[in-house]
Amino acid sequence: MTRSLALPVGPAPVAPRLDARLVAVAGSLCIAFSPIFIALADVSPGTATFFRCALALPLLVPLALLERRRRLRTAATTGNRPWVLLAGGALLGLDMTLWAESVRSVGAGVSTVLVNVQVVILPLLAFLVLGERVRRTFVLAVPVMLAGVALAGGLVGDPEAVTGVAPVRGTVTALVAAAAYAGYLLLVRLGAGPGQRFTQVAIATVGATVSSFVLGTLWQGVDLTPDARALGWLVTLAVVGQVIGWVLIASALPRLASSAGASILLLQPVGAVLLGALLLGEVPGVLQLVGCAVVLGAVAVAARARAAPDPGA
Repeated sequence: MTRSLALPVGPAPVAPRLDARLVAVAGSLCIAFSPIFIALADVSPGTATFFRCALALPLLVPLALLERRRRLRTAATTGNRPWVLLAGGALLGLDMTLWAESVRSVGAGVSTVLVNVQVVILPLLAFLVLGERVRRTFVLAVPVMLAGVALAGGLVGDPEAVTGVAPVRGTVTALVAAAAYAGYLLLVRLGAGPGQRFTQVAIATVGATVSSFVLGTLWQGVDLTPDARALGWLVTLAVVGQVIGWVLIASALPRLASSAGASILLLQPVGAVLLGALLLGEVPGVLQLVGCAVVLGAVAVAARARAAPDPGA
C-alpha cells in the first residue's frame, strides 16, 4: 500500500480500527503457543523464564518509554509505583518459572488449564488484602474447580492414561504458579498508573527477569549459553508469547466489556490443549479432558460473575 503525499481537500479520514475482539483473540492465540515453545526449547524452567523475560525487554522498554512520554504531556506524573510493580514482577517470575516446570511435568495443555485457576484465587486475595466482597458464585465455583483440577492433573483415575512424566508435581507447581500470578495481578492493579498498558508490563518484566534468574539458579540452574536450537525457540517465546501476545491483549481489553475480555482469554488454555495434542503429541486421557472442561467451565462462570459487562465499552 502506498501513501499519498497530497494534502487532503476535506476532513482527514479516520483510519478504521481493528475489532477489539479479533485483536484479543490474536493475542490469546499467541500466548497459547507459549507452552509449546517452552516444551520445544527443552531447557530448565529458570532458563526458559529468564530468557523469555530478558529477550522481551528490548522490545517492551521502548513501548513503555513512548507511553510514559505521552502520559507526561497530559499529566504531571505517571501515577506509577515502581517498587510495587517490581514486587509484582518478582511474583511473575516465580509464576512463569513454576509454570515452565509444570509444562515439563504434566504437559503443555493441562498445565495451562491449571494455571488459569488464578481467576478464582485473585478475588480471594482481593478480599483478604483490600476487603473486596466475594460473590457467592466464587464460593460455589471453588469446590467444582478443585474437582476439575484433580481430574485434569491426573490425581484420580488410571495413572497410565495421564500425560506428563510427573503429573502430581506438575499439578502442584501449576497451582502455586496460579497463586503467584494472582498476586502479580493484584500488585499491578495497586502499582500501575491510570490509562497505562505497557509501562507496568515492562517494569514487572524487569522484576521477573531478576527473580527468575535467582530462583532458577537455586533450583535446577540457569543455562546462560543454550544451544542454537534452544535459543531460537526462546527468542520465539519472548517475541510471540511475551511481547506480541501481551501487547495485543493490552491494546484490546480496554475496548471490551470485562466479561467479553475474560471469555476471550479462555482461548489460551483451550488453544494450549489443542496445540499440545497437534504439535507435541500430548493427548490427555479422557478423565483429564473432563477435568479440563470442568476447570474451564468454573473459570468462565467465575470470570463472568466477577466482571459485569461495561455498558460504555
